[in-house]
Amino acid sequence: MPHKPEDELPLFREKRVNDPTKALKLLAAEARDCTRCDLYKNATQTVFGEGPADAALMLVGEQPGDQEDLAGLPFVGPAGKVLDRALEAAEIDRTAVYVTNAVKHFKNEPRGKRRIHKKPDTSEIDACRWWLENEFEVVQPRVVVALGATAARAVMGKPMTINANRGRLMTLPGDAQALVTVHPSYLLRLREERDKRREFDLLVKDLRLAAKAAQ
Repeated sequence: MPHKPEDELPLFREKRVNDPTKALKLLAAEARDCTRCDLYKNATQTVFGEGPADAALMLVGEQPGDQEDLAGLPFVGPAGKVLDRALEAAEIDRTAVYVTNAVKHFKNEPRGKRRIHKKPDTSEIDACRWWLENEFEVVQPRVVVALGATAARAVMGKPMTINANRGRLMTLPGDAQALVTVHPSYLLRLREERDKRREFDLLVKDLRLAAKAAQ
């Protein structure tokens, strides 16, 4: 599949599909062959978003990890388990939320039998933003939660400092709002249990705020 120009219409618009569920399925199928950047070369598959096509709340992470890359599903690895616990604590039903990533392929560096996670660069985030914008168009969430700096850049279209912007609602084009918070993987990197508990509580607080605004 050749590189798609930025102004090319997705299949669901070309075919004038108005049903959001069918539109998402078409978009996901189209994304399987994406070559917009080179990340597909070292990835097992495209990991597209999942969740209801009419979700009021959308969560956007960074990129698939090793387990997500193998499973073809977002947030099913260690960070996903943290996210699940935080959603449960915030009394949010994950099955009612649309969950996706800013970048749809696992960026990694092979080292022997292991694949080491690498942070997506600006060009890769921008190339994959085409898919994210179309997900926004189909789902039309009331609130979008950006989990981490990569997601924040993709959602807001510019670099965002997490600590300076987290925990407050910001306006997106249209009627939607955005909230920036940490990525669940950040909690996994903390060594002290008290730090993990503090950051987990803050993440839950952010998710509760987003869920309330999405009602």
